[in-house]
This record gives sequence, structure tokens and C-alpha cells, in this order.
Amino acid sequence: MTKSDNLELTTEWDKTFSKSERVNHRKVTFRNRYGITLAADLYEPKEICEKTAAIAVCGPFGAVKEQSSGLYAQTMAERGFIAMAFDPSFTGESGGTPRYMASPDINTEDFQAAVDFLSVYENADAEKIGIIGICGWGGMALNTAALDTRIKATVTSTMYDMSRVNANGYFDAQNSSNARYEARKALNEQRIKDFKSGEYELGGGVVSPLPDDAPFFVKDYYDYYKTPRGYHVRSLNSNGGWNKIGCMSFLNQPILCYSNEIRSAVLMIHGEKAHSCYFSKDAFAAMVKDNPYADNKELMIIPNAVHTDLYDDKNIIPFDKIEEFFKKNLGKL
Repeated sequence: MTKSDNLELTTEWDKTFSKSERVNHRKVTFRNRYGITLAADLYEPKEICEKTAAIAVCGPFGAVKEQSSGLYAQTMAERGFIAMAFDPSFTGESGGTPRYMASPDINTEDFQAAVDFLSVYENADAEKIGIIGICGWGGMALNTAALDTRIKATVTSTMYDMSRVNANGYFDAQNSSNARYEARKALNEQRIKDFKSGEYELGGGVVSPLPDDAPFFVKDYYDYYKTPRGYHVRSLNSNGGWNKIGCMSFLNQPILCYSNEIRSAVLMIHGEKAHSCYFSKDAFAAMVKDNPYADNKELMIIPNAVHTDLYDDKNIIPFDKIEEFFKKNLGKL
């Protein structure tokens, strides 16, 4: 382990994917505007002759940079981009206490802080910066794209709208004021319990052992987070999960209110068979509605793919399309 800005960063290759010999890799750190130091893996092509387009990657929600986001970043570096996968505040190797909290504001800022870093990085072209958000970080990526004019292109993959799922439940099954009241009541009771104990109670990660009657999407998550395919010791979803009150503020803070004011290019990718596909379909429709800059927006549905196929299956993740999209909208490398 090495220490950087009071963070302990592992020096071993502890990813869920194999190391590529076609790129250079190193750990970097940077601070967000709340003073939280974030840890990231920076991937670069072996030879860089001039300033190059750069991409910040994060997600899935409750994962770490050693999982899906690192795979995306390394693959984009193999294709000629500078790419950085980072751990959000309060998770993984990044700073922030208490641990295992999420915030629509702070996590959007995490993406912006990554753009800060890439904007001044010596090998990166500050006019050619894009972002990739996976799963719950897809929604955060859209929120960031609506706010940060430095971002020229955004890709979301197997996107979750974390505000919607927290406020309405899965498939909007709890979309009522009474259901939200009961959720708020339970969360605030949990706050008192945590305050008395002086500790935050964890909500639990992906259920294990897997019940026989578990819904398919729970089995889908189990197959990634709880097996050698995707398990990681620092991943919340692989272990104890978020604090029970960790995502509370999403109930009242919709993150996609201004998505139809995004002027920069957006590519949204989702699996046809994913339980979460409705998030991308609805978010895309809202993003292009009455948006005079709709021509550079695209929704790509992958036939027969499920949610976690887009986490790590390089035969299904459309990296050729992603590369083409970024080269078109960030400029040729």
C-alpha cells in the first residue's frame, strides 16, 4: 500500500479484469470542491505524441473502479484515449466520512472534479473531454452533462435514474405520496437509531445466499457481484452495501430536471432484456423533448442483453460504437 493525501492506495493489480499490456496505468488523486480526495486509476496509450482526448468513467452505483468502470477506462485507453476510472466520495479508496454515503450533489461534483483533473492534465486536451456513466452513474453523468459545459460528449451504459428508483421504487410500483411518506418515516427512524448507537447501520449488499424465488434482476446482480466474475473486497454491492440512510436525499432531489437543456452529444446504451431499460428509454425521451440540440443525441438498445451484460461482457458492450461516438464528438485522436 502507498499513502497519498492521507489515502491508502493499493499498489497491486487487484482488478476484476486482466491488465492490458497495450496501455500505461497508474494511480492518481484529486480533490472535489468539498475537499474530499478522490482516488482514480489513470489509463493511457503507451505512446502519446500530442495532447489527447480524455474520458472520466464511473459506476456502477455501489461498485468500485476495480470493476466495470476500470474495464471501460482501460478499453478506451487501448483505443487511443486517456481514460480515468475513479471511486466516488465515501467509497472504495476515495476519501470522505462517514463511509458508504451517496449524494446527488456531491456525486455530481465528483464527476466535475474528474473533469477538473483532466482539464489540466499535461497529456490531455482540455477541449476534448467526455464522460462515461455506468448504471446509477449514468444518471449522474446526465446531470453532470447538463451542468458542466466543458463536457463535449457523454455516454451512459445500462443507466439507472437513482432519484426515480428511490422515490418510486422499482418499475414505479411505489409511486405515491403515501409510499414515499412511509419510506421517509422509516428512514428518519433509522437516523435516530444510528444517532443513538453512534454508528451507521448497513443496508446489505446483493443478497446472499440467493433465494430460489429471487427476481431475475436480483439473480443478475448476484451473478456479477457475488461470484469471481465481479466480486471485489471494496465493492459495497459485493459486501455490506450502503448505509441504510445513505441514499436518503435522492427521494427529494430529482437529478434529471434539466436534461433537455444538454447541448453536448449524448449516447445512451441499454440492454433490451435489462430490467432497467425503462430508465434509459424514458430519460432519453425527456432529454430530446423540446431540446433544440436533439440531433446529437442517440439511444442504442442492444438486442437480448441484460443489465450486467454491459458491466463486463466485451462481446456485448459496443466499444466500437463508443469509440466512434467519442471520436466524432471530441475530434479525431
